[in-house]
Amino acid sequence: MNSYQPMLAETAPHPFNGSDWIFEVKWDGIRAIAYVDEKLKILSRSGQDLTFKFPELQELISLTSRAVLDGEIIVMENGHPNFAAVAKRSLTSNIHEVEVLVKKHPVTYVVFDILEKDGFPFIDFPLMERLHILRESLHEGPHTVISDYIDREGEKYYEAILEHGLEGLIAKQKTSIYRPGERSSEWLKLKAIKSVDCVVFGYTLGKGARSNLFGSLLLGLYNDGVPVYVGRVGTGFADSLLKELKKMLDQIKTRVKPFESFDIPNDSTWVEPIIVVEVGYQEFTASRRLRSPRLLRLRNDKDPHDCTVDQVNGTALADYTAKRNLSKTPEPAAEVKSETGNRYVIQEHHASHIHWDLRLEREGVLKSWAVPKQPSEKPGERRLAVQVEDHPIDYANFEGTIPDGEYGAGTVKIWDKGTYISEVWNQDKIQITINGERLHGSYELVRFKKAGENDWLLFKKREG
Repeated sequence: MNSYQPMLAETAPHPFNGSDWIFEVKWDGIRAIAYVDEKLKILSRSGQDLTFKFPELQELISLTSRAVLDGEIIVMENGHPNFAAVAKRSLTSNIHEVEVLVKKHPVTYVVFDILEKDGFPFIDFPLMERLHILRESLHEGPHTVISDYIDREGEKYYEAILEHGLEGLIAKQKTSIYRPGERSSEWLKLKAIKSVDCVVFGYTLGKGARSNLFGSLLLGLYNDGVPVYVGRVGTGFADSLLKELKKMLDQIKTRVKPFESFDIPNDSTWVEPIIVVEVGYQEFTASRRLRSPRLLRLRNDKDPHDCTVDQVNGTALADYTAKRNLSKTPEPAAEVKSETGNRYVIQEHHASHIHWDLRLEREGVLKSWAVPKQPSEKPGERRLAVQVEDHPIDYANFEGTIPDGEYGAGTVKIWDKGTYISEVWNQDKIQITINGERLHGSYELVRFKKAGENDWLLFKKREG
């Protein structure tokens, strides 16, 4: 049998419908790939061997043969997944404790993909073909079920599962192949709370009631193997967890300082990057920080090096991907660039109504606005500009025809292009100096609060 790393999902900002998508429950458990042969081997996402810890899953040998399955190991209690219970089981190594926990917290393996059968890999098959093969190849058992899904209606399904107290949805393109070890925009996760798995690189001094503990954890993500600071979290800790974490942190102190940032207190303590925590947050800001972070839980099942910036970068183009079938339209693939420049482009878009799309390169994507009337070179003459989803940077070179039936169907051609300099960029005002082939000079985008949430006014500034 071949060895596989799990395919990972990017994050979508909100639920959506789509005829090219299916929607599954996002189970709150431990991702695991099962290698079923004469003997069973179950590996976690980080490569940990879980076989011994979940003996009830030996039933897989009688439910299929010579197969590689992908799924989630969960503990269900009172109709809801109990992540703490399954995490505790994953950390157990004592055989007697395993026997006790099997009875106290029995697990279910929810299978949602098949990667190989009888030595033949299926990872290059479209998703719907793999799911057909899965149902033909695997029987369900007391501890093994095949994940169900619904077609098209993601918004209603999302509302329904939240009413039942479940974590969220996974949306998958029907044509998606399985990409081992990759985080792909062909799979999207939709959670009631945005969250990200971060590595703890250090902590700040505690004050008051926390003077003997710590104030906040210093968080980072990896970008091509290099740690990047994304902020600190100081809320969401139960008293017992504060004490448990402090004991762990005291044992892994280091003098190695992984990153520099003006907003890290000078008296911070650094630790070896081996602890992973899941952090809820409101948004990932333009300054690359988690806004309103709150600790959700420890993630003992995650490898620190799997905690990459892709988790938050993926949110930038989730809307772009959800609105398009990139196997049918010639538009560029959804890729967030790790380096960003200062490209500027306006594209004339002959869709159902002609309009002009203004795009500015920033944070690895093209920030985009649809302008219903041709942008004016006359100072003070205002144009409505409706902010739309971010586009990939490669879209700056796109010209062509989007097929009928696809989002934005019609012809696209470049109307102006060049570079820009950002003078002011905040949530209500963007001031830029454009150096294009048509447009030159200082322009402003000002949020049009009396209209809609995404409405701005675009105009050229008067000189002097």
